[in-house]
This record gives sequence, C-alpha cells and structure tokens, in this order.
Amino acid sequence: MPEKAVPSVGERIREERLQTGISLRALARAAGVSASLISQIETGKCQPSVSTLYAITTALGVSIEDVFDARQTTAKDAAPVVAAGTVGLPAAFAALASAGGRRVGPLAGPGEREVLELDSGVTWEWLGHVPGVHVDFLLVTYAPGGCSSNTGRLMRHPGTEYGYLIEGELALTLGFDERCLTPGDAVSFPSTTPHRYSNDSPVPAVGYHLTFSRVLSIY
Repeated sequence: MPEKAVPSVGERIREERLQTGISLRALARAAGVSASLISQIETGKCQPSVSTLYAITTALGVSIEDVFDARQTTAKDAAPVVAAGTVGLPAAFAALASAGGRRVGPLAGPGEREVLELDSGVTWEWLGHVPGVHVDFLLVTYAPGGCSSNTGRLMRHPGTEYGYLIEGELALTLGFDERCLTPGDAVSFPSTTPHRYSNDSPVPAVGYHLTFSRVLSIY
C-alpha cells in the first residue's frame, strides 16, 4: 500500500468515533479532554500524548491497534497476491508482504516501518504485526523530557506491560513506587496499576515493547 494511502491516526480515530455513533463532545467528555483537542487530533493538527491516546481508545471501546493500524483495511482490500517466499502464509499476510510502502511483515527493514510521533515526546515504531493476532511489537523512544502524559498524570488501562530498555534512562512511576530503569532492565506488570514513564535525562531512552493484550501497552 503506498504510504500516501495510509490514513493518519486522527482520521482513524474519527472513523472509529463515527462507526460507534459517538459525538465529538461525548468522546471528549468520556476521555477527560476538551472537544477542541479531539477536533485537532482528528484533523491532524496535533498528535495525542500516550495517555490521551489510551483515554480516547478506552472511551471508544477499541484497542490502540485499531486506530494506529490501517493495515487491517489494507489486508482486507488488497488483492491476495502471494510474493516470493510467502507460500503457506494466510492470504491477508501474503498481501501485506507483497505490498509496497510501509511494511509490517513477514520482514520489515529499517525505513520500511510505520512510525508515530506523539506530542509528549514519545515515538512508536511498529516492528511487526501478524493479521488477526493481537500481539504488539514496538521500538519506543522517549526524547529528553519525554513523558507518557503531557500533564504528568499517571495512567491505567487493561492489559499487561512488558518492556526492555536498550539505552538511556527511563523513570518509571508504578503506583507509589519510583524506579529508574537503565540499559538491561526489564519490566512486567498489570497495566491496571497506575503508572507513568518519563525521560529526565539529556539523552533519548530507547526500548523494546511487546504486549499480548487487546489494548496496547507502552514502554
């Protein structure tokens, strides 16, 4: 699928909102943000923070994958052409593997993957996706000063967090505990525990994230 044909996150949020029949103001109230912010996100004038994106998807009753990932539509609409080396793959996966532009599998090299830069100084790079399987595989970067919430508030959501820090330092607030993650540290905890990630150091913090939950978790 050509990159220009991939809808923005804001467009996907608007599509999900309209499909569920929720008004812009009702979604804003449920997510605890202003209607103006929802409008700006839907029109692409700004990107949400990690916590705002969680709040919006929770209010819509969908996973972050549903609004982040236009590949579901791509796989459904694309012709099931099987590329070399994809024999035996499901038709949807084969179509994805043979598509141009952003790739999601079975092999996605540097520069081919979808990247989302959030307003809170966090960047998500989607490393892979298997259609029909709700496992999220991400490379996440927290810029200096980056935080999972623009307001610094703790967040909680369904699912389980798994992460591994590659470089830099990342402060993790987990309930009443404060922890400093350094390269080689791994975390795993229920996402229903109030938590926040922030990078208080002068260098980027980079880590892998993997989740087996319906709702995307972030490291």
